Amino acid sequence: MDHESRWGNAVLEVLGEWGRGMHPRELAIKLDLEPEDYDALLDDLEDLMEAGLVKELPGGRVRARGRKLTRPKPTARGLAEIVEKKGRTSAARTQSKKERPPKANKEKTAEQSDKSLRQKKEKPSKKRSDSTKKSSPKKKFKTTSSQWEGRITVHARGFAFVTRQGQDDVFIPADAVYEALHGDQVLVRVTGRSRKGLEGVVEQVTQRRDPRFTGTLRCKTKSQWIEPDDSRLRSPILIKENKVDARDGDAVVAAINRFPAFSDELAEAELVEVLGPAGDLKTEERKILIGNAVRQEHPPEVLLNAEEMAERLKKAKLGKRRDLRQIPLPTIDPEDARDHDDAIWVEKYRSGYRAYIAIADVSEYVREGSALDEEARARGCTIYLPDRAIPMLPRVLAADLCSLLPEQDRFCMCVIADLNKKGEVKTYEVVEGLMRSHARLTYDGVARTLGFDEESPQSAAAEAMKPNLELLYELSQKLRQTRSKKGALNLDLPEPRVVVDEETGAPLEIKKRATRPGLKLAYSMVEEMMLLANELVALWLDEEKLPGIYRVHAEPDPEKLEKLAMIADEMEVAIDIESLQDPIGVAKFLNSLEGHPKKSILEKLLLRSLKQAQYDTENIGHFGLAKEYYVHFTSPIRRYPDLRVHRQIKSVLRGEKSKQKPKKIIEDLTEAAHESSKRERDAIGVEREILDLYRASYMKQHIGDVFVGRITGFSGMGVYVSLDEPFVDVMIPYEC
Repeated sequence: MDHESRWGNAVLEVLGEWGRGMHPRELAIKLDLEPEDYDALLDDLEDLMEAGLVKELPGGRVRARGRKLTRPKPTARGLAEIVEKKGRTSAARTQSKKERPPKANKEKTAEQSDKSLRQKKEKPSKKRSDSTKKSSPKKKFKTTSSQWEGRITVHARGFAFVTRQGQDDVFIPADAVYEALHGDQVLVRVTGRSRKGLEGVVEQVTQRRDPRFTGTLRCKTKSQWIEPDDSRLRSPILIKENKVDARDGDAVVAAINRFPAFSDELAEAELVEVLGPAGDLKTEERKILIGNAVRQEHPPEVLLNAEEMAERLKKAKLGKRRDLRQIPLPTIDPEDARDHDDAIWVEKYRSGYRAYIAIADVSEYVREGSALDEEARARGCTIYLPDRAIPMLPRVLAADLCSLLPEQDRFCMCVIADLNKKGEVKTYEVVEGLMRSHARLTYDGVARTLGFDEESPQSAAAEAMKPNLELLYELSQKLRQTRSKKGALNLDLPEPRVVVDEETGAPLEIKKRATRPGLKLAYSMVEEMMLLANELVALWLDEEKLPGIYRVHAEPDPEKLEKLAMIADEMEVAIDIESLQDPIGVAKFLNSLEGHPKKSILEKLLLRSLKQAQYDTENIGHFGLAKEYYVHFTSPIRRYPDLRVHRQIKSVLRGEKSKQKPKKIIEDLTEAAHESSKRERDAIGVEREILDLYRASYMKQHIGDVFVGRITGFSGMGVYVSLDEPFVDVMIPYEC
């Protein structure tokens, strides 16, 4: 060694005691070094590596060679004592930094020093040259086949997985997560592959997660900390100063203002807001939304952009659009619909039918690259809660100018299809139009008018359109029959509807939505027309040789089908697994369940065996719908991929040439497709979690009551039972 080692022995003792890799900054804290001693520590580490006593690990960490001792378990101490000690140590360091006068030419950031260690530079002597002191520009990590960036999902037990579209998930052991927190964007390096899949380590955190989180505040003596509601977050999270007058046990919102720098370091946060008492329905709902980074309000710049576009396009002008204002085009929606983005009309044409499926032209208001566009892309879709919706677009657009309100001129994109008497499409076109809906109809009113449901209220508007509604029903049934012959899956899975108190927001009733056969028929009429439009637009994109965002659904997973067959066998239901690899085979199996007492259970099990539909620029078809071409086109108010499809169509109709190269266009569409798939999954998760919250709140009012239900599954904790009235799923622990 060319210099006197100051910390070598102590470093070896700490590394040996803990038996794992450590970052130099973590070593400095454990050795209780002063900031000016950091350079000397790096020198000692380089000497120890050259002597073969220390090994360098990914991310600038180091580990002792041949000194893997078991870390002794700490003695039992209260959490408050640990938190208070960490707070005192951190405060002492902060105070020490404030009091210490600056030293000329001696300042070097931890990042620069760590970098010099990672680079293992060759030097003639241990004395640093001036060139070494200079900080080099930060280099961006280059991803290779063995390392890439992805989102880390941490398990409550400490291990994690890193996921990225197009890559296999990478398992990260608890001791290789390092400073990453759940939800961070990280650079992961694959270290091996086992029967269970890839395994790796976190190389670097490239982007921190949303700093906001919710939890319960704990106060003891002079220490304060938060127990996060999300068990995947490293706990506890320290609070330096309570500025919002929160008390022990309060449910709070906080924002992390100091993220961990190494494995065992705890994050620090500042309190943002007191939510209220834990267990309160609205408090728990807000926890779920904040925990999933759901923003209820749109940012000011987005609202301003929406107002500007609304003012600019306040009066819809015909221009070069097709004038469709003479076509009645009613909207048909649930009574409580919050937006109206589709309208349909069917009339007799020659010996067959002419169908108009008009969709709100949202892309006219949401321009590419605008604040509105960026926000819509970030949200991905509208989230529907029991008592309200969290819209993808600001309400000035979603509920007004982009909504097809009656007797108002509105921009639209319209599919006009001519079909023969069998319901087969002969010709079709996609046009930009200007429409004027003649009526707002409801499913109940249509069902009553067509004689499907006598319980529904009468509708004068629906009665006035009865002849054309009958044509719509006639055509929809032919389209449905054609789909069924091709193997389209018609799963009859009921959806829950929560009736809430208008004043308190508490759940009053939980029931199945549209359970009456007549109402289901009214819903299916509109659904068939939407499916037709989506398929024809997908065909149009293919014929125009345009890249697009397709809605795809892959074939079922064979292993899951095997499990389905085993369970079905226990229920004395025969399944041919090979036939279920084809949509027609699945359709036949579903038809065979008609009248079976356990039909609903088997349908749920089949649904779990199918893969999840998603968005992709590579068209592999849609297994569940038995369609070779399919996109989402009909709901641009509430789904971002539909908006992108509208843009693709309009660029061709207007003869516009993109300034981007074809490769760049496909890359952007692919990224948008993958983002939209994730946003959709996240939204479904939030909707289910909040629905379960309302169900639990409702059932809390019925503690001690007796209900009759059907067993739907088993787990290590208990038995799952489904109730029809109220429409909830419950779990009965075995000990009960």
